[in-house]
Amino acid sequence: MEIKSASFVVSNQKVSACPKSALPEVAFIGRSNVGKSSLINLLCDNKKLAKTSGTPGKTQLINHFLINENWHLVDLPGYGYAKLSKKMRATFGPMITDYLLKREQLINTFVLIDSRLEPQKIDLDFIRFMGENGLPFSIIFTKADKLKLNELNKNVSHYEAELSKEWEELPPRFVTSAEKKQGREEVLQYIEEIL
Repeated sequence: MEIKSASFVVSNQKVSACPKSALPEVAFIGRSNVGKSSLINLLCDNKKLAKTSGTPGKTQLINHFLINENWHLVDLPGYGYAKLSKKMRATFGPMITDYLLKREQLINTFVLIDSRLEPQKIDLDFIRFMGENGLPFSIIFTKADKLKLNELNKNVSHYEAELSKEWEELPPRFVTSAEKKQGREEVLQYIEEIL
């Protein structure tokens, strides 16, 4: 797939305020500071589309972007650690859950995992939530450029082994690096297939 146009549509806190169109949606979510905005910018070949920051928790709203005039890319707030008040963190849970469970246009959620880390409980819990609710999702391992290839392969295999304890069939998985532009074509091709 070639992304010819990508434009910001709307930011909001409520599913009811999401675009009323019937266009399919592909969402991106992960722990705070997993590299979500950088990946979105890489996919869309636009460094300024999603706001990036060294501060975890930059994305605090449901952000819709119109891609090629025929589908929406949705940037969801990160879950887990964020330098925010407890009240702000508490609103994330219901906002994200509402969107994932109620948004009929949602056809896939990419769950982003930091490839440098051991399997994290918060990520495994989120993946379990997706499975228990029958929500279609895929996994993207980010920041692949930060590791040597053998370390990267070991970490991805470790995650797969952990997931295999609960999953008979593992979801599609991708390895990316926004720095090295790795994985862009594979992710875009997969999005084209599911659209």
